[in-house]
Amino acid sequence: MTILSVSELNEQIRSLLESHFLSLYVRGEVSRPTYHSSGHLYFTLKDEKSSIRCVMFRRDLQNVPFRVEEGQHLLLTGRIGLYAPRGEYQIYVKELHPDGTGSLQLAFEQLKKRLQAQGYFDRSRPLPSFVRSLALVTSQSGAALQDMLRIIQSRWPLVRVYVVDTLVQGKEAAKEIAQTLKVADSLEVDVVVVGRGGGSVEDLWAFNEEIVAQAIFEMSKPVVSAVGHEIDYVISDFVADHRAPTPSAAMEMVLPDQREWLVRIDELLEKLDHRIEAILGQKGAEVEHLLSLAKHQSPQRRLAFLSQQVEALEREMGQLFEMRLLYKERQLPQIRQSLEAVVHDRLKLKESELGHLMERFEMAMEAKRLPNKSAQIVKEGRVVSLEEVDVGDRLELWDMDYKVEVSVDAKTKI
Repeated sequence: MTILSVSELNEQIRSLLESHFLSLYVRGEVSRPTYHSSGHLYFTLKDEKSSIRCVMFRRDLQNVPFRVEEGQHLLLTGRIGLYAPRGEYQIYVKELHPDGTGSLQLAFEQLKKRLQAQGYFDRSRPLPSFVRSLALVTSQSGAALQDMLRIIQSRWPLVRVYVVDTLVQGKEAAKEIAQTLKVADSLEVDVVVVGRGGGSVEDLWAFNEEIVAQAIFEMSKPVVSAVGHEIDYVISDFVADHRAPTPSAAMEMVLPDQREWLVRIDELLEKLDHRIEAILGQKGAEVEHLLSLAKHQSPQRRLAFLSQQVEALEREMGQLFEMRLLYKERQLPQIRQSLEAVVHDRLKLKESELGHLMERFEMAMEAKRLPNKSAQIVKEGRVVSLEEVDVGDRLELWDMDYKVEVSVDAKTKI
């Protein structure tokens, strides 16, 4: 009879178990899962009648996208081994998957639930009415970038665009996207759009990683997530301030339509023109009325009255131009320089017309300062003395009642 030591017995049992159970598939419910500081996972797998201990080492556990939790039903792949110091056999797990649902779907639901509880989905900052600069975090070689640039060109080509290149799929994509988002947030931009075109769940998975969600949550700029197609939802959609179903739709969401705004600008300019013409017409009529009144008053009273009216007109005209500038600042901040030149030319024309009226008024005032029966000499639109008159000049003689056009045939000094 052979007498074995405990160690020898355990070694024979280990050899027997490992030779017969090199690879097996086991289904069961998780109990008492423990993530050890070493990076290994320990848990018990059980059914209605029995249970078995399981261990999954760190090198294999890092390939599992979801977190193992109490009560989950798992399907695992592994081998039987014996832990000799305690004489306990256990399953050394190589792979594990949710029983009845996909690993990625479970990981998605777990992370979504946890981030929602932490308030990551609560923020929704508004987008600016006019986006002057924009950062696009995407692959520089992807079709999504070309789609976005095409929409930008047709919709609002005035926007300044920064393309921040990044990987959008693969093992290193999530880490690079998170780093690139920080770069985009440091730029002088109004909005950041992060996204890519369509693909499989695995292709889009980088946007479901917690590191990307954390980077979006920490950004100071409004963020639009535009990943995949309309039916695709990723974690970044929930954390971002806004979600667009496609990258092209993101551009339509963020940027104004230049055709709509050109129509609005034309309407505003037309209203502004009508308002200015109405006010200038009213003021011109007031000047004509004042000139008429001046003929029926004494020189002193007429001078005092007209001085008051001139001051009032100056104030009102100043207010008119201030109102025009304020109106323009509030209503037309995006008019191009060419449109501003049109408005400026129209205003100069109206101001010139008013200037002619004021010039007539000033001439009338000059005439009033002359002694009775005296006339005012006007040469080429300005009042002159006889000393400035030359033979052959065409002149106008003004008094309060008449204007006479004359030609100088001779000039003699007295």
